Amino acid sequence: MEKVGLSVDNLWVLLSAILVIAMQAGFVLLEAGSTRMKNAGHIAGKQLLSFSIALLAFWVAGYALTFGDGKWIGTTGWFLQLPSADGTISNEVTFFFQLSFLAVSLAIAWGGFAERAKLSVYVVFGILYCTIIYPVIGHWIWGSEGWLHALGKQDFAGSTVVHLQGGIAALIATLLLGPRLGKYNADGTPNDLPGHNQVYSVLGVLIIWIGWFGFNAGSTLTVQDQFFGYVALTTHLAAAAGAIAAMITIYLIRKKVEITMVLNGVLAALVAITASCAFVEPWAAIVIGAIAGSLAIYSALWMEQKGIDDPIYAVSVHGVAGVWGTLSTGLFASPRLVEIVGIGKAGLFYGGGWTQLAVQTLGVVVAGLYVALVSWIVLFTMKKLVGIRVSEKEEMIGLDVSEHGSYGYPEQLQGAKLVIEEQESKVERGKISPRGDVVPS
Repeated sequence: MEKVGLSVDNLWVLLSAILVIAMQAGFVLLEAGSTRMKNAGHIAGKQLLSFSIALLAFWVAGYALTFGDGKWIGTTGWFLQLPSADGTISNEVTFFFQLSFLAVSLAIAWGGFAERAKLSVYVVFGILYCTIIYPVIGHWIWGSEGWLHALGKQDFAGSTVVHLQGGIAALIATLLLGPRLGKYNADGTPNDLPGHNQVYSVLGVLIIWIGWFGFNAGSTLTVQDQFFGYVALTTHLAAAAGAIAAMITIYLIRKKVEITMVLNGVLAALVAITASCAFVEPWAAIVIGAIAGSLAIYSALWMEQKGIDDPIYAVSVHGVAGVWGTLSTGLFASPRLVEIVGIGKAGLFYGGGWTQLAVQTLGVVVAGLYVALVSWIVLFTMKKLVGIRVSEKEEMIGLDVSEHGSYGYPEQLQGAKLVIEEQESKVERGKISPRGDVVPS
């Protein structure tokens, strides 16, 4: 029976990995639907390229750096050459499961690059993200000898490791790239650049939401104690609360229920509960999700007003919500659940004192600083040496044509050409600036 149980556990983790990998399809639809038609093919194809880069880089070095022996970084296990698993999940299954998490984190980072970055940047930054950025924080928190792990840092399925890292990298990218053409007027006021297909965006979020069953519940790594069901429950209670909170928040602000903001609320809640899903009671999961859903809306609107153009809202949904989710276990971690999981201490609201909250805060600070610093060094160096943004004309044409030679929606090609020619004519006549801003008369 023991061998049967082990086989079932291996199958469960592999199926969970497949669910998380399927989230890539969700990101394709979400990102393509949330951006403009002229970039849809590029964004969809980039996702496939990104996953391929992640798989190879993680197999060569990323997995070893994350889970190999060592206090500060892994130093063993290159090309998955690790000791054979004995009575546990096999190396190969574990690799695919952890790969799926890395791929999601990288997909999140790409949100800050959307609609204006060169394709070559995705290749170079993707390789480096998978080898010198993600594995370091992953090792510190999830590595058996990691120093934050030793302190009792609670991050059950990756609010910090996966989402905060991706959100911080997205922030650095969007700051160095600058806003998209036409996003801001000469006086700094923002223009709306709506995505071309809201149905795609909704379907993408639903696929991602389903994939989260593998993300959080799969992180139990076993079905034998049936704890995976509890983790699934807290996860999806939080997501529902995030949707409702976002709906209420955006209505109070704009008197309209904007579907895009409701989607952000769902994702932000899922991000926040990812750290705490195994540590908190159902009522706390609802509170965590609701706060995350509302917080993401305020963050997205604030950043837009401050001139930070984040087309997919990656910074707010994954970065800001990742911070809140990480801190939430320091507040809400239940003593009985901490005992089951065996990591860290109870939260402040359960009489556990400030210790766990301090550890969670430390994790947020060091992860944020490390990812921001290394991402900035990599992207700033690339910007100075080869450039990271396409030309203004290429951006106006759209990345489908300028980077790949054909539109994702070819029947729109002629109409797009006419619009571009009209814009270029206005630039020549001084009606708009080269960056697409309206010139005051």
